[in-house]
Amino acid sequence: MSAQIRLMALAGMLALGLFWSGDVFAAADEAKKYYSQGMTQASQGKYDAAAESLRKAIEIRPKFAEAYHLLGIVYANGQRRFSDAADSFKKAIELNPNFAEAYYNLGLVYQVQGKMVEAEQELKRALAIHPKYEEALVALAQLYERQQAYPKAVTAYGQILALKPDHLEALYALGYLYESQGRSQEARDLLAKLVKLKPDHADAHYLLGTIAEKANSTPEAEQAYRKAVAARPDFVDAHYNLGFILKSKGELEAAAQEFRTTVKLRPDYADAYMNLGVVYALQRKFNDAEQAYEEAIRLRPAMAEAYYNLGVFYEFHMRDTVRALATYRKYLELGGTDERVQRIVREFKK
Repeated sequence: MSAQIRLMALAGMLALGLFWSGDVFAAADEAKKYYSQGMTQASQGKYDAAAESLRKAIEIRPKFAEAYHLLGIVYANGQRRFSDAADSFKKAIELNPNFAEAYYNLGLVYQVQGKMVEAEQELKRALAIHPKYEEALVALAQLYERQQAYPKAVTAYGQILALKPDHLEALYALGYLYESQGRSQEARDLLAKLVKLKPDHADAHYLLGTIAEKANSTPEAEQAYRKAVAARPDFVDAHYNLGFILKSKGELEAAAQEFRTTVKLRPDYADAYMNLGVVYALQRKFNDAEQAYEEAIRLRPAMAEAYYNLGVFYEFHMRDTVRALATYRKYLELGGTDERVQRIVREFKK
């Protein structure tokens, strides 16, 4: 969740009933002038000047709820003064108990401060005033998701989609939650709708790929991962998963390229180095294979699977029994359970 508090409908706020007569008109007009000035300064990123203008507006008109609200936004966004921002939002609410936007922004500030119970309370208050307040529903859903209150998050995202069926963020979030709950078909339906609306949504394509893989729909998974990396060329896990699929299909050079891209993007990706070693060994690029296995082990010394693959490499490709046995022993020390390896090491001891 972004800590950025929204400058929502400020122009509209200026149109709120500022109608006075007689002696109070001039003061009200002066307060409105400072408020307008503060709004312009805030929109330009001149937060210190905006705060000063808004304090002058409040000094002239102490019950100016909108000025307190905008001052809270300035404190939060520009000056990172979250306690002061919370106090300003609370003052705006005190002056206008139906100020839904102030409740919403107060809820965001509480989230930044780690006050999740209070944040939930304020967001619910905003929604009690304005039940179709989309931004407040999104913030509440995200809060529940961070708290791992997944049933509540599912309900909140569902409410968002009931209001706005094409809400991209809610479609992805609910699809992700459904998949994590084993509701793969419902997840797939939401994500398929999402990528029709936004064909370059890399995360949605990636998740569709993982769903397809679990269903053993390899062609569909491959297509989804290709779309993910096309949409986001630096999508590390999509490159890795695509490489794994290509390796299983025997498309070795294409697989090697995906694994090379993976380790270029994330040099500490031990599993990618290990799989690159497997591909190189199948291509009979033995020096490259050995280096890839050794790099995987260097990155993750307790990676039993890397020792197993390196042992197989020494045994079958290099015909080096001594190094194969030493590597297999290390594999077993790390908890490896392959029965063939256990038998080889046991027989050698005899």
